[in-house]
Amino acid sequence: MAIARFGYRRMYNWFSIHPRSQTKKKKTPKFQAQLATKHKVHEAWSRTRGIIFQERFVPWKFYPRGTKFEPENKLGTVIKKVFVRQTSADKPEPVRYGEFDESYTLMIPVTGGNFTSPGVGGGGAGNTLGGGREPGAVYITAGSSLGVLHAFTTLSQLFYYSNNHRGGVYSKLAPVEIDDKPKFQHRGLNLDVARQWYPKEEILKTIDALSWNKMNRLHLHVTDSQSWPLEIPAMPNLAAKGAYADGLTYSPQDLQDMLTWGWSRGVEVIVEIDMPGHTASIAESYPELITGRNKQPNWDKYAAQPPSGSLKLRNPAVKKFLTTLFDDLLPRLKSHSQYFHTGGDEVNKNVYNFDENINSNNSAVLQPALQDFLSHTHGELAKHGVTPFVWEEMLLDWNLTLPKDAIVQTWISEESTKKVTAKGYRVITGNYNFWYLDFSKLTTRSMIIARR
Repeated sequence: MAIARFGYRRMYNWFSIHPRSQTKKKKTPKFQAQLATKHKVHEAWSRTRGIIFQERFVPWKFYPRGTKFEPENKLGTVIKKVFVRQTSADKPEPVRYGEFDESYTLMIPVTGGNFTSPGVGGGGAGNTLGGGREPGAVYITAGSSLGVLHAFTTLSQLFYYSNNHRGGVYSKLAPVEIDDKPKFQHRGLNLDVARQWYPKEEILKTIDALSWNKMNRLHLHVTDSQSWPLEIPAMPNLAAKGAYADGLTYSPQDLQDMLTWGWSRGVEVIVEIDMPGHTASIAESYPELITGRNKQPNWDKYAAQPPSGSLKLRNPAVKKFLTTLFDDLLPRLKSHSQYFHTGGDEVNKNVYNFDENINSNNSAVLQPALQDFLSHTHGELAKHGVTPFVWEEMLLDWNLTLPKDAIVQTWISEESTKKVTAKGYRVITGNYNFWYLDFSKLTTRSMIIARR
C-alpha cells in the first residue's frame, strides 16, 4: 500500500444531505493507493491536486447573473482520503490499440458500508477498498494506470473554487457514482507543425488539453513541402536547410519531451512524415532525391499546394535516404509509440513526368513504382517493430498492398471509411468536411449529420 500526501488545504464537499455535518479535518489528508504503475499515477495525482486547488475554476456561466451558488457555510463532509485500486498490472509499454483498459469507477459516498467495484474492465466481482466505505473518502477502481488517470480527470472536474471558504473547493454533486469507459479506442487530434510551426511549449499545452478531455492520441504532421522542422542527427542538413528559419525546429530532446509528456498524461504521440508527396522541403538539402521541384508558375499541375516536389520512385538513393532516416528516428520513437504515419495522400501524377526513372503520369506505370516505394518504406518500419499508418489514397486510389496490421486514416468522405473497413483494415476517420478546422464548411446541419 503506497501512501502519498494529499495536501494541506481543505477540499469541501457540499453534500446534499440534512442535517449537514462537518467531518473534522485531518492535518494531512492522504492519497492511498494499491497500484501497478506507481510513478505514473503518483505524478498524475500531484497534477490533479494542483488543478483542483490552483486553477480556481468558478462556474459563473452555469447560473443566471446574480445567483448565489456557493455553499452558505463551511459545514459539510471533508474529503480526507482518496483510495485508488488498479486491478491489473500494466502491460510493458508502448502498447497497441485495444491492449489498454481505460475504464474506471469513481465513488464519493455519503454513508457507511463496504464499497465493491462493479468489475472494472469486466473483471468480475470487483474488489473491496479501504476496509469499508467512509464518508469523506473517494474510491477509484481502474483496470490500468490510464483508467486511473481518467478517473483523476473526472474527479478534478467535480470541484469548484470557493471564495467563501478561504480558498477551499467544493462540489454540489455528491454522492457520486461513475462507471465510465471510452467508446472509441482512438480519440485524437492531428496537428500540422510543418506548415505552421509551433513552439514545443505550445505542443505540451495541447497535450494537457487533450488529457483533460480524455483524448489519447496526438498525431504530429511534422514535415511537409513547406518546411522540415524535425532534426535528424544522421542528416543534420534536413532541418538546418529545410526549416522555415533558424530555431524553428524540434531537436531530439524536444521530441523526447513531447513523447514523455504525452505518456505521463495518457496521450500517445504519433509522428507522421508524409511521403512520397509533400516532400519538397527535402530538396533544400538533397535536391537529387526530389522530382518536379518548385515548378512555376503552374504549380497547381504538380502539387496540391506550392512548392511542388515529390520523392523519386525506383531510386536507390531515395531508398538509402529512407533507411538512414528510419534507423535514426524510429528507435527514438519506439519507447513511447508502436505506430508511425508514412502519409501517402495527394500523390501527384504529373510531377513524375520529370522523374528520370518514371517519365510518365500514367497510373499503370506509377502504381507498381509506388508499390515498390511503399513496400520498402513499410519494410523499414517492420524492421523496427513499428506498425504503419497511411492516408486512404494508398489503398483506395492506388490499390496498393499494405501490411495486414496497417491502419488507414480517411479524410475525404464517409464512403472512404466504409470502403476501407470492407477491405478488412482498421480505420481512423477524420472527414475534412467536418473535422478540419481550417475549412469553413461547417454548418449546424453538417455538424448534426457528422454526429449521426
